[in-house]
Amino acid sequence: MKKDRRIDKSKNALKEALICLMNEKEFKSITITEIVHLANLNRGTFYKHYPTQEELLNELIEDILNDLIDSYREPYKTMKNFEVGKMSSSSIKIFDHVERYSRFYTIIINSNVLPGFQNRVCQVLKELVQHDLAAVKPEANIDRSLLSSYNAYALFGLIIEWVNGGYKFTPHQMAEQLLNIILYQTPRESIEAVADTNKLS
Repeated sequence: MKKDRRIDKSKNALKEALICLMNEKEFKSITITEIVHLANLNRGTFYKHYPTQEELLNELIEDILNDLIDSYREPYKTMKNFEVGKMSSSSIKIFDHVERYSRFYTIIINSNVLPGFQNRVCQVLKELVQHDLAAVKPEANIDRSLLSSYNAYALFGLIIEWVNGGYKFTPHQMAEQLLNIILYQTPRESIEAVADTNKLS
């Protein structure tokens, strides 16, 4: 079924309006009237798509998390065997994702407007590492869950530093830095990982 561009346009306008308002006040104090006024739409259009502000926020968050997953998987989504050492910085797209939603990330990192979102991002990243990049050699004596947590929080730490620094690096420069850090910290003989994107939907 063909998507209606008018619906997408209206939904995107409502989401952009919500992000702008979240930059100014707590979510619980944002009204539908404020959202539709800023989006230059009417209340009928809002209710056609969402019963409440919470439903609008939930869809916005799902959009962001789905884009996060797709962006994270970009370097290895078409590979059966993935080797970090052969990865190029141009294939790393997670910082492009953060740039696409830069206003939202700035809000959630610099305020308490959505206190649980940062943990949710880290949990998604942890699950991606644990399910997609699952290979850990037995002799390494490393718990996979702890390794996944380490990688997830380290990556999100880079994102926080980038946001707090005012995005002074481009997404490509951040990708280069991430790849340099990975290769600097990881011995050549242990950087192979097996990608399996079918385990996490």
